[in-house]
Amino acid sequence: MSDSLSYAPLPQSVLFCCDHNAVRSPMAEAIMKKLYGTRCYIQSVGVKNDLEIDGFSIAVCAEIGVELARHRSRSFDEMEDWGDDLSSFDLVLALSPASQRRALDLTQFYHLDVEYWPILDPTGLGEDREARLASYRQARDQIKSRLIDRWGPGSEDTAG
Repeated sequence: MSDSLSYAPLPQSVLFCCDHNAVRSPMAEAIMKKLYGTRCYIQSVGVKNDLEIDGFSIAVCAEIGVELARHRSRSFDEMEDWGDDLSSFDLVLALSPASQRRALDLTQFYHLDVEYWPILDPTGLGEDREARLASYRQARDQIKSRLIDRWGPGSEDTAG
């Protein structure tokens, strides 16, 4: 067994970001909400909002009991319109190089941590449905592992 007492304290608020808010950042948002519930305010955005939530993301998250079908994609620019101010987040976790650049640009005047988590972009990978699903599962599992490594196993049993 590893030292289970070495987890970082959970921040009060986390913003995940990626390119389109259609694959990686919504998966990260939903998985983190499943693991840590209401102990932390969690949202996600994209550099652009030009895609709807990806069907493969919905499918692989459903496999682990995480619901994504109701997610609505939004961009950094739309975030304020939805009532979230970037300065109100304690931590921004960028899951793509483009989103890291955008987050650093937008946070240069805030006292806010921006971290880059290099998560596989599964879009366009795989020759058939099963191979594509395997790529999406890999991205999902990378996200879940990073969360657990950082903040502990959380509680996947929301009933108790």
